Amino acid sequence: MRRGLTLGKFAPFHRGHQLLVETALAEVDELIVMVYATDVIEVPLQVRAGWIRELYPTVRIIEAWDGPAGYGDTPEIRREQEDYIIKRLNGLRISHFYSSEFYGDHVSRALGAVDRRIDEARAAVPISGTALRENAFAGRQYIAPVVYADLITKVCFLGAPSTGKTTLARAMAERHTTTWMSEYGAEYWLKHHVDRRITLEQFEEIAPEHNRREDALILNAQKYLFCDTCPITTYVFAKDYHGAAGPILTRLAREAEKRYDLFFLCDTDIPYADTWDRSGDQKRRWFQDQIIGDLAERRVPFFRVGGTVDERVSQVDAVLRQYRKFSNVLDIRSGGVCE
Repeated sequence: MRRGLTLGKFAPFHRGHQLLVETALAEVDELIVMVYATDVIEVPLQVRAGWIRELYPTVRIIEAWDGPAGYGDTPEIRREQEDYIIKRLNGLRISHFYSSEFYGDHVSRALGAVDRRIDEARAAVPISGTALRENAFAGRQYIAPVVYADLITKVCFLGAPSTGKTTLARAMAERHTTTWMSEYGAEYWLKHHVDRRITLEQFEEIAPEHNRREDALILNAQKYLFCDTCPITTYVFAKDYHGAAGPILTRLAREAEKRYDLFFLCDTDIPYADTWDRSGDQKRRWFQDQIIGDLAERRVPFFRVGGTVDERVSQVDAVLRQYRKFSNVLDIRSGGVCE
């Protein structure tokens, strides 16, 4: 049996790694990928391993949480690396070792495997993990969508109608030179409503298209994607209209709890814009209470923002400066700004 092995931090997993994996899959019967823990990137090992699992379901993953930290070409480091790899393989025979690094030579010899060095000069895929960590946006053509989406912080603005969500999302995108997602539900309602109402079945069509548009926008986002509402808002609207939500919307609203990294609730402390498509300031207050209650039921943490547009931008930025992707949101100290 031809069994291949490759290993690395995959921080992040990019097209060069994909070339290596795809070459191996074409040549062997089974491929093992050993993913190492690292602090060079804040993306957890499980997530980095998950990228490979999603892109290549047949690959066998070994999560190397206790892997050696040393990197170099000294006899001590070579021996430590070789011993660890052999131990984690637990008797599995490797026929081909795949890499694009100098260690391909000594690891292959230790395993008694064929040394398959792939694009060592980075000619086919001229990118490195170091370059992508410095500027993922500039090198996004070398990153699969599933990977790039996990490098972007998704920020969702919630609130009743006329609480400044659209204005804030646009302002934040301009400030950070990135993209923003407009409220698809409002666009859908304007096009399809009859006497200011849409059916329960029509509500089922909104969240899937909202998510599809978000997924397309994120590929051109730089560090952040700012979103004007999400399926949770659509769910609350459906409950308000019909006292219920359909199964698709219910599922996507539940998934939205983890789809976004940060939630901000826009306060009702700005003048109400009494346009024809809205139901009055009193309804704004009622709807705001419904959103707050829904977030409480979901146990979704959020920051409140209020005041002028500039004040709200400053409040959001105060959180963003402290936030780290995949970190504990409770580590953020708002200093009273967003309490």
